[in-house]
Amino acid sequence: MKSFYITTPIYYVNDVPHIGHAYTTIAADVMARWKRMEGYDVLFCTGTDEHGQKIKRTAEKMGLHPKELADRVVENFKKLWRKLDISNDDFIRTTEERHRKVVVEVFRRLMDAGDIYKGTYEGWYCVFCESFWSESQLLPGRRCPDCGREVERVSEETYFFRLSRYQDKLLKYMDEHPDCVKPESRFNEVYSFIKRGLKDISVTRTTVKWGIPFPGDPKHVIYVWFDALINYLTVAGFSRDEEKFNKYWPVVHHLVGKDIIRFHAIIWPAMLMSLGLNPPKLVFAHGWWTVEGEKMSKSKGNVVDPNEVVEKYGSDAFRYFLLREVPFGLDGDFSHEALVGRINGELADNYGNLLNRTLVMVKKYFDGVVPEPSGEEAIDREIAVLGVETFKKACAYMNDFAYDKTLREIFAFSSRLNKYIDETCPWILGREGKKERLSRVLYTLLEGLRFLTLMITPFMPKSGARAWKQLGFDGKPEEDGFSDMVWGKFPVGIRVKPDEVLFPRIELKSEKKKLEVKEEKKMVSIDEFRKMDLRIAKVISAERIPKTDKLLKLEIDLGEERRTIVAGIAEVYSPEELVGREIVVIANLEPAKIRGVISQGMLLAATDKDGKPVILRPDKEVDPGSKVT
Repeated sequence: MKSFYITTPIYYVNDVPHIGHAYTTIAADVMARWKRMEGYDVLFCTGTDEHGQKIKRTAEKMGLHPKELADRVVENFKKLWRKLDISNDDFIRTTEERHRKVVVEVFRRLMDAGDIYKGTYEGWYCVFCESFWSESQLLPGRRCPDCGREVERVSEETYFFRLSRYQDKLLKYMDEHPDCVKPESRFNEVYSFIKRGLKDISVTRTTVKWGIPFPGDPKHVIYVWFDALINYLTVAGFSRDEEKFNKYWPVVHHLVGKDIIRFHAIIWPAMLMSLGLNPPKLVFAHGWWTVEGEKMSKSKGNVVDPNEVVEKYGSDAFRYFLLREVPFGLDGDFSHEALVGRINGELADNYGNLLNRTLVMVKKYFDGVVPEPSGEEAIDREIAVLGVETFKKACAYMNDFAYDKTLREIFAFSSRLNKYIDETCPWILGREGKKERLSRVLYTLLEGLRFLTLMITPFMPKSGARAWKQLGFDGKPEEDGFSDMVWGKFPVGIRVKPDEVLFPRIELKSEKKKLEVKEEKKMVSIDEFRKMDLRIAKVISAERIPKTDKLLKLEIDLGEERRTIVAGIAEVYSPEELVGREIVVIANLEPAKIRGVISQGMLLAATDKDGKPVILRPDKEVDPGSKVT
């Protein structure tokens, strides 16, 4: 059996899943489902990246251990993947023991190959991107060229990987495998970057402790990006399951966002060459999503939550829209209006309408039983040829990860079948008693729907299963796969089972009104605000919480009572300077246990331009316990 290995990036656990995460994962899922239906032995993996300084800092701000943060966020990803019908075969977490063992083994082999050496790194580091930059690469104001945030100057002992050794080998490989990076614009970007010259890169840190210790030198922690890339080997069974690894590694396909293309198409292949392994068969870098022409931003409130979209429109419509709206590899723009337009114009009016019309006529003229077709005319043969050609073209497009072209081809065939109904006028044939001709027309439509339903199932698994059942089949379309994509295989004599409309139309005016109402609901009423009990408190004592860098335990005076609260401000404020200071706290917040301390309230602070907390306090002294209104 042919094998096919496909991966998503592993996602950072310092954020909630958003449309970008959903996009990559849906694309990988559709390809995995398609290849399974083609008869491939598929390994499809996604997962989470749980090490590094960024995650450690985020966890500390929340008063959590990094693993506690990871455990929470991982569940958000897993829940969303279930909602989106993601059929991954494995879910890898970089904190798993199986991964740690593989990472250690990989670095031992890199050292044995002479590609790791100790030195000193001096340069600029972006905590948010977990990336090192040279002075010439920085934006004005010493900001990261990827995210625009301020970078930090670091100087420390480190181990380097001899990336420069693989410059010529990488160029030679790309010359011999021009399809190893897609789309073409990304291939050109990567090729040009390599040709300008590669420098050796730092692979360990001594200032970060949340990660996998470097073998033989535990004061060094393996840099998060190298740890993360190795997940693809862990899942494939590297150094643990030779049979599994030999089956899947030669055919690995990485789907990634365009912002991480260099890690996957330059550093990663070089590491694999050092290990004596072949580079990935394909690294495909897709684009980014804007929202109604604007970049997504939490401050603008326009971040698309996949959970909300699925709740409103269903997972299949969301999956369909993301892969139909824009060619994979280019940037896309999300809007509810565009999504509703796709639902109405293509899902409801085209395929859904075709299914409904056909089944109603089979029930009306043949009591719901699939008729034995009689005779065949030129127009019927035309449809048969087109059905087979559509499937061939769809397979070719899918091999090129051209999801939008695949769907365009499939729905063009659906449109042709709708036109076929208008051309053959089954209602006239039925009224005139021309049952033989009618049997051929309806059988042609049913066979066309069989082809269509099988082809849409990887994109819309729920709808495919529902349509399959309405056509009278048992089981799921995935179980049949593409093995019978030969025209004329629809079984005669089975009974169709018309049911509810597959894709109900959505009234755009009504939908806009709902969205406007939702926006209004985001506003907080004065009564809701009054539920917050904001009080002035005086700090009586303060001390650091052991084994944390940012947490302080504060004893505060609220006038009629004293309480303990935990605040993540130790990086900026010393315990001594807080004693006697008046602060603002939320007094009616539910108690929470943080690092073994029961916190009964929350200190309010703003965030300055450097991301540091700034305590809010009254501009003159007032009595502890005074209410803030």
